Amino acid sequence: MSELRHRGGCPGPGGSVAPPPREGEAAGGDHEIESTSDKETDLDDRCGDLDSRTDSDIPEIPPPTDRTPEILKKALSGLSSRWKNWWIRGILTLTMISLFFLIIYMGSFMLMLLVLGIQVKCFHEIITIGYRVYRSYDLPWFRTLSWYFLLCVNYFFYGETVADYFATFVQREEQLQFLIRYHRFISFALYLAGFCVFVLSLVKKHYRLQFYMFAWTHVTLLITVTQSHLVIQNLFEGMIWFLVPISSVICNDITAYLFGFFFGRTPLIKAAYVLSKYQYFVCPVEYRSDVNSFVTECEPSELFQLQSYSLPLFLQAVMSQETVNLYPFQIHSIALSSFASLIGPFGGFFASGFKRAFKIKDFANTIPGHGGIMDRFDCQYLMATFVHVYITSFIRGPNPSKVLQQLLVLQPEQQLNIYKTLKTHLIEKGILQPTLKV
Repeated sequence: MSELRHRGGCPGPGGSVAPPPREGEAAGGDHEIESTSDKETDLDDRCGDLDSRTDSDIPEIPPPTDRTPEILKKALSGLSSRWKNWWIRGILTLTMISLFFLIIYMGSFMLMLLVLGIQVKCFHEIITIGYRVYRSYDLPWFRTLSWYFLLCVNYFFYGETVADYFATFVQREEQLQFLIRYHRFISFALYLAGFCVFVLSLVKKHYRLQFYMFAWTHVTLLITVTQSHLVIQNLFEGMIWFLVPISSVICNDITAYLFGFFFGRTPLIKAAYVLSKYQYFVCPVEYRSDVNSFVTECEPSELFQLQSYSLPLFLQAVMSQETVNLYPFQIHSIALSSFASLIGPFGGFFASGFKRAFKIKDFANTIPGHGGIMDRFDCQYLMATFVHVYITSFIRGPNPSKVLQQLLVLQPEQQLNIYKTLKTHLIEKGILQPTLKV
């Protein structure tokens, strides 16, 4: 940072002045002196207090208050702080897992609301860190614009989801048709309004800091909103694509913290085998307009039908059998669990480095013994991106239901043209018999 200050001609911490003119530059003359003075004034304006701060100068963030329930404090009062944290963490972990199972039972729509709630809370925790660290600057509109941009980005992503998966419902509502038709233009107009307000809120001598905070907000949106949107996209492919990746990261965290020996011997591939048997977990989530709700009913794809696989010769001798019956999804679950174990923790390492940079232990104190919501989902966001890329690259094929929904919103003339083209194609392939003209 100091190197950048000296290169830009800003005075250093000791009050050093800008470097002398380079060789060959004019040293005299009223015009040159006035020009140099203007440049120095401009540089002084652009070099704020933030440029002279190092990592050690970052203000300490007050430690969060203890939000442990009083009943737990009294029950664990005789234990050391180490064992007290152990019990608090364990009890609340079981509580969260139980609530998670309850939400799964309540259906896919409740899972979507859960993802949205987690996204908003993670955004709040990261934005609050920026506000606390730089609160002395009293930047205008920082928090208001941050939440406004969160609203804009969510409007864009969830509007895209509605257009993709709720076409039949939108077709019945005239007002929604207008919003969906001009959705991207409306989204851009909303973002542009926030952008203009940000430019108008710029304050002299804090330009650079305000742009830092502008970037802070957008990176936070990239981490939270974009990843949560991918989580919901994975959920629409089937609940199993939501549960198995999340369970992989949860098991990995628990293994690393507490039950390394015991849980380390519980292969997640067995869980994939059990989940693959039930339509509730393997069928894509679809909206049915006739019942006005989400349904998970389908004929399971080949991915969730038992297949016979020939074993390599060396395994045939060990297992005394030539073939093994597996769901193809179990093979894919090996890739998911491998990513969760090998690459997923880097999301946690990234979050740890972020917290160290701002001298904080946790993002917040939302969950006693665990920290903030972001502390529990730092690896999940990275995992969600991998699962979405994996599905689009190796799993997803044409979706007849989605194609049908798109056809239903076309004009009658367009539907008729598609019908004629499809009929001609099927006749040429011999699937349909040509009609005889009388």
